[in-house]
Amino acid sequence: MRTALDPPQVQYEVKALGPSDLATMRGLLALFGDAFADPATYTAKQPTDEYLFSLLASPTFIAIVALDESVVAGGLAGYVLPKFEQPRSEIYIYDLAVEAGHRRRGIATRLIEKLQAVAADLGAWVIFVQADCGDEPAIALYSKLGIREEVLHFDIEPLQGGA
Repeated sequence: MRTALDPPQVQYEVKALGPSDLATMRGLLALFGDAFADPATYTAKQPTDEYLFSLLASPTFIAIVALDESVVAGGLAGYVLPKFEQPRSEIYIYDLAVEAGHRRRGIATRLIEKLQAVAADLGAWVIFVQADCGDEPAIALYSKLGIREEVLHFDIEPLQGGA
């Protein structure tokens, strides 16, 4: 039985984006900017349509969204990483977010389930993701869906001037 506190029931369309989904990809960038409180990174200098078209056509980039009508309610961006030690690939979830008003409705789980189907179609060996210490909702979600590993992450700056 539903109560007044229950979120409204919404049927979300969950789909992988392709080159013709430029407007939806821009909606995903805006969602990431809001969700991560970082509009400067995600919306201030958005790529050209040509760049996004090429990215969405690339076999090494995956964008999946959950749509409420035509509004991006959640999404993820990931990369296919071809491996060198065996002829296989891994998929890295780079960003995943759900708009605040749409949280607690299973959207993040559905996004990852769609990615699992895409990964199977691509013959990927594994999907992996990082979570920040203290981000308990993300840690709970990923723990529910996968095996936790304790790792350290380091950012290394490129050399100024290149090789």
